[in-house]
Amino acid sequence: MALWRCILAAVFLVGVTTVNSSPTMSSYDTIVVGMGAAGTTAASILAKAGKRVLGLEAQNRVGGRINTVPFGDGVVELGAEWMHGTKPNTVYDLAVQNNVTVLPQDISMEVYMSDGSLANKELVNELTEFCLQVVDEPPPTPQPLGQYITKRLMDYIKDKHPTLLKDQGFINEFLAFMDLMIDNYEATDTWNDITTESKYRVLDGHQHMSWNKNGYKTLFEILLNTYKNGPGLPTLTIKLNTEVSQIVWPQDPSQKVIVKSKDGAEYSADNVIVTVSVGVLKERHSAIFSPPLPQKKADAISHLTMGLLGKIILLFPAQWWPKEKLFYGFMWKPEDRANVTDETWSLRLTAASNPMGCKHALTMWTSGEVGRLVETLPDDVVKRKAMELLRRFMGANVTIPEPISMLRSSWYTNPYTRGSYTYDNLSSPSHPTAREDLAAPLSDSSGRPRVLFAGEATETNHFSTVHGAVGSGEREAARLLPSSKI
Repeated sequence: MALWRCILAAVFLVGVTTVNSSPTMSSYDTIVVGMGAAGTTAASILAKAGKRVLGLEAQNRVGGRINTVPFGDGVVELGAEWMHGTKPNTVYDLAVQNNVTVLPQDISMEVYMSDGSLANKELVNELTEFCLQVVDEPPPTPQPLGQYITKRLMDYIKDKHPTLLKDQGFINEFLAFMDLMIDNYEATDTWNDITTESKYRVLDGHQHMSWNKNGYKTLFEILLNTYKNGPGLPTLTIKLNTEVSQIVWPQDPSQKVIVKSKDGAEYSADNVIVTVSVGVLKERHSAIFSPPLPQKKADAISHLTMGLLGKIILLFPAQWWPKEKLFYGFMWKPEDRANVTDETWSLRLTAASNPMGCKHALTMWTSGEVGRLVETLPDDVVKRKAMELLRRFMGANVTIPEPISMLRSSWYTNPYTRGSYTYDNLSSPSHPTAREDLAAPLSDSSGRPRVLFAGEATETNHFSTVHGAVGSGEREAARLLPSSKI
């Protein structure tokens, strides 16, 4: 199953249909819509091959769902945090080839209870490892993941820890804790939204490789040939703050693809690579494409689900948390949970971690429905509840100071992303080719691809990851340039 991962973005609004380019229209070999990991990869490959490429990005920066932000003494990641695996991983290879230091991050967890005590480390680690192992042992018939893990765990407890059956309160709270942990991996509301049957494949190597103080933004500097004051790519033009309103794709091989932007500009090209998120496609594909998408592709968009992983990042004047760990989990005691009667969303702030790029920061994690709610709350409310949790769980033996700054993600309310990444929902086994159907290009009457699709959601085995997004950009560039590579 997928670990925490993320990737790209762009947006579209309604425009007016035009078939042929005007004499003053800017023309390119390829237009790339969305300059996240997938779009920037495809654009860089094509530009290095000498193609004239236009990248249109709705946001004010390149990067999509990767967003490295200066914070405190370093940087933090509001989006994708790690490289998940090293072999075979183009992202990792690019870092190594450019002598960028990337470091494995130990995410072993210390679990705190809601009364400030430490959980039984051996027991919690044993049960957690068992649950994660179960994920990789799916049943023959697909079922909700949480339901399956719960049954397997109860059988395990009966066999290995029968006396624990007398403490149903602990079992219930551990299951709630694991639900939240899985939700943070998968960006889901609940672990019962996830199917046990998945085509996701884990890469070899360490699963949490950090860019540390370099930041994930370094990937884009490498791709765009600007790392260490590189000269860039002369045949690539990037326009930021440019919302695409319509893509007109022809059946006639003699005509160009027309891309219109909200500001009234029009651009033509032999083909266009669309890399926007499934969240945006769900919301606007019927207004974007002229003619409309074939039913098979529209169905694929409908069948895929966009999840949300949220972050609240607090900066402190100094590090007050234990230095030997980088991840801290929160498990409620039944009686403490029962006493939380208002702002119950705080019960789903699962854990805190110390990002490698900023030694005085803590990232608090949430997902799904509560993540969407947190994005809408005032800063002071979010900060207050976050601090209440930290002091309740981690403040028994230390005075926790007030934070001096706070950042938080907004991937769902952002109209250019509408979420973090996709996951395999309960209907996925009934629609096994949805990702391939989304990835399939739209061709003209001669069979030449005119509209191509990339992005993490189009990857069958590596969706939800940056390396999956990059791989999809490589795939679509190769479709246009079969002998090309980054």
